[in-house]
Amino acid sequence: MKGRLGPRAFRWLMNLWPCYRGTGGRVTHIAADWSEIRVRLPLNWRTRNYVGSIFGGSLYGAVDPFFMLMLIHRLGPEYTVWDKAATIRFRKPGRGVLHATFTLDDGELAAVQEALLTEPKVDRNYRVLLSDAEGTVHAEVEKTVHISRRCPAQT
Repeated sequence: MKGRLGPRAFRWLMNLWPCYRGTGGRVTHIAADWSEIRVRLPLNWRTRNYVGSIFGGSLYGAVDPFFMLMLIHRLGPEYTVWDKAATIRFRKPGRGVLHATFTLDDGELAAVQEALLTEPKVDRNYRVLLSDAEGTVHAEVEKTVHISRRCPAQT
């Protein structure tokens, strides 16, 4: 996409950006086509809460922007993409390193584009899990993302 950073540079800058860095999360991988992003969130002095588990704000903040960013990069400048809503369900205290994998396949992109042929805007729901190395889910985040086509004068 013209004028946009590639995945490697974006990952590097995202990990340095103070707003994201403060969550304690680290982006470990962005696929060349933006179809997958992986995040790592360790328990450490910066992410530990009063009772010794990962702070809920770190759990949410570490995964907050990624579905929106993936859609922006995969759909291109003809679309407007905004985060609209989110919910988080805490399942088990995070007491180690947690991982989240975001995926956005070609079928989902096609469904969004098809829906926008007949509707001026759509809201899509996406889910990501924060799990430990054994696969135990510690938190589940659902994001609602608003997508619309831009007017030709906006692109």
